[in-house]
Amino acid sequence: MTQQLHGPGTAGQPDLRPAALGVAAVLERIDDGMLDDRTPCPEYTVGHLIGHVAGLCVAFRDAARKDFGPTTDSAPGSALPPDPPDQWRGRLPGLLADMADAWRGPAAWEGHTRAGGVDLPAAAAGCFALNELLVHGWDLARATGQDYRPDPAGLEAALALLTPFTAESDGSGPFGRPVPVPPTAPLLDRVIALTGRNPAWRPSR
Repeated sequence: MTQQLHGPGTAGQPDLRPAALGVAAVLERIDDGMLDDRTPCPEYTVGHLIGHVAGLCVAFRDAARKDFGPTTDSAPGSALPPDPPDQWRGRLPGLLADMADAWRGPAAWEGHTRAGGVDLPAAAAGCFALNELLVHGWDLARATGQDYRPDPAGLEAALALLTPFTAESDGSGPFGRPVPVPPTAPLLDRVIALTGRNPAWRPSR
């Protein structure tokens, strides 16, 4: 039996393509010598995060299409940290584009769907998909010393998604305990902090 989740929807339909392109640009600059480097996710190396991004692209693509099965039913963290898929450099840009394109049509945002073994409004799933791209793009960029400037519209949508979940979070929900940041902090820092990450995180060399 799958879980039920009632999350915030969206009056509009955020465009996932800028976030997907941003992640693809970060991946282009990752060389094999970085795959074992630490990331802001303590249990994941850079290579593990690349594997995770590949998996979430497939899962949220299928969630948008309402194509339910193993890809939408597996709970996050239910297996060992994933390794990068074979030929990930050539495959990831296509997976990212497929995921973003699947959320372009209005039908993707209507009704209910399933992702990570959780049944939820499709509009909320689309916002979760966008948030995953934005946050893991930051994870990978920060771990590999890259600049990262996602589009403000995507960040605003992510902030609207995260704020209700984290307003009184003790860290037991879908996101970690929020990290305090000033209300005047940059939009990206506020989004990252709401996921339980420290916006000031840097890899130790």
